[in-house]
Amino acid sequence: MSFTTDAQPSPEARDRADMEQLQAGHDAALNHLMERHATPVFRFLCRMIGNEDDANDLAQETFVRVFKSCKSYRAEQKFSTWLFTIAANLARNHFRWRSRHPNLSLDAENPETEQTLGSTLPANAPAPNEAALAEERAAAVRLAVQKLPEDLRAAIVLCEWEERSVVEAATILESTPKAVESRLYRARGILRERLKTWL
Repeated sequence: MSFTTDAQPSPEARDRADMEQLQAGHDAALNHLMERHATPVFRFLCRMIGNEDDANDLAQETFVRVFKSCKSYRAEQKFSTWLFTIAANLARNHFRWRSRHPNLSLDAENPETEQTLGSTLPANAPAPNEAALAEERAAAVRLAVQKLPEDLRAAIVLCEWEERSVVEAATILESTPKAVESRLYRARGILRERLKTWL
């Protein structure tokens, strides 16, 4: 006797299947992975780097690395953790490069849209009479996070905004859970101090 089921495979199972396809030489599987993961990777890189154009370039490079390194992926790994590890390493390399090649202000406007990165990140719209205050508060939080040292910022972005577990963040950052917890503790202390007028 056989039973039919309408259950969809889990996102992790679809990722594994697509990676198996990619490893077998079916390049189109990369498109499925990009459809599911391009936006979260771009959002993570935006929050890490603070520059939309650079984040877009690094997001594309992340998937180029997925394609080139697909043979090194192991099926027992969670694909999104492996993917974010690649993105985090590219962000670290970018920071090293940027420290040798200073860039424009994080609040610089895009000349085409006349908007800053902060004003283009999606947010839930508050009631009209609270909009200005909410935007001011959100801008203060973004700026405070951008000013954190790179290792503290990575821990906060992954655990608070990306809602990754401490264990998963540690894997992505090639660190230990204890070190990530320590970074989170220090980052939250700094943010509390910098944002006390908003708390």
